[in-house]
Amino acid sequence: MIKILGLIMTIGGAIALIFGVLGLFGSIALMFSPWALAILGVIFFFAGISLIKRRRDTNEPDAQSTTRRT
Repeated sequence: MIKILGLIMTIGGAIALIFGVLGLFGSIALMFSPWALAILGVIFFFAGISLIKRRRDTNEPDAQSTTRRT
């Protein structure tokens, strides 16, 4: 579940970052401030990447609980 959330945040951040940069350079007209989209895009992109890299998925079994106890 955490990896899915990280993937969604990464993709959403990348899209917002692209639109923000295009809005800053005048290539695209947006309803929102291009600075806001660029800043939020960077925040969501890096937050999503860090969730994918650092967090263990809740569906994975715990390595310590699968060891046999004698």
